[in-house]
Amino acid sequence: MAADISAGAGGGPGPLDVGDGFRRFADHVPLMMWRTDLDGRSIYHNECWLDFTGRPLDEEVGDGWRRGLHPDDFERHASLVAEAFQARRPFSVEFRLRRRDGAYRWLLDTGRPLEENGVFHGYLGSCFDITDRKNAEEHAARALVEKETLLAEIYHRVRNNLQVMVSLIGLYGRAAPESCRGSFDALGQRVRAIALVQQHLHEAPHIASIDLRDYLHRLAVGLGNLRRTGRIGVVVEGEGTSLVEPRIANALGMIVSEVVAECLDATAETVTCSIAIAIDAGVGAPVRLSIVSGSGEAAAAGKPGVPMLGPRLIAAYAAQAEIAVSGTATAADPLRLQLPEVRPSVSPVGG
Repeated sequence: MAADISAGAGGGPGPLDVGDGFRRFADHVPLMMWRTDLDGRSIYHNECWLDFTGRPLDEEVGDGWRRGLHPDDFERHASLVAEAFQARRPFSVEFRLRRRDGAYRWLLDTGRPLEENGVFHGYLGSCFDITDRKNAEEHAARALVEKETLLAEIYHRVRNNLQVMVSLIGLYGRAAPESCRGSFDALGQRVRAIALVQQHLHEAPHIASIDLRDYLHRLAVGLGNLRRTGRIGVVVEGEGTSLVEPRIANALGMIVSEVVAECLDATAETVTCSIAIAIDAGVGAPVRLSIVSGSGEAAAAGKPGVPMLGPRLIAAYAAQAEIAVSGTATAADPLRLQLPEVRPSVSPVGG
């Protein structure tokens, strides 16, 4: 749009100096168009513009059109356009302009310098109504805030309920026969692991798109610290960007928690467990993970009284998120996970 940097009324053609050919063309274009003189003052607005504002051309030329600018956008618009005009470079800016019915509409204004044989002739530009897009963006932003607030409330309620469950499991475990206490202890640890998974999901910087590598590393370390602080080593390797949605991240978190639990259950308290997670996130291919769990000693059959439910639980978590799974998480037979392909969303054309 015209920059408010004029040194006077002279220096460029007047409204009638716009060529008749250009005027006939511009007046039939279903898009708001404008043109300036050498000083950045408006000399022409096409019929589409005049129909939008409801004012005649003689009220729009010069700086007259600026009377329709939203007060909150006036200074920002003038500063950005003046800077572009000074450098004689193209610009694009969003602002609100008053329509003939008094409503302010968001416009995307794009201008380009007119030059012929190195001679500057002012600017030519067009405006496109983007109000619907802006309203959709504002609605999406409000919805995201509401969603985050709701998720925070759900997380706190889930955490409180899980804490109650851990307490109940502990009470029943202490009252149970000695031979059953191992199972109650393992159950309590798994409930704590579920709480930790939810905590890390809640703490993710972007809940809709979670960095898988960072999330799994922090989670695996946290899971190990629940039972054997300092005696679990976690390595997360791989190439490519691996961003996943919460549903996938939750399932993978629960799977990793089972791998960690099985490793700890199968080794003595003094032994350091090792978990190696390799992420393959190649462009255009489904994300794959390979997990190997080991302690440097032969895998034990499990501690007395503690059922080895890991494989069944891993299969159930994978099925919930449509993750293909195979293997046993050993060096000879790594646990292999293939995430479902991301379905591309269809974006509306325009705006």
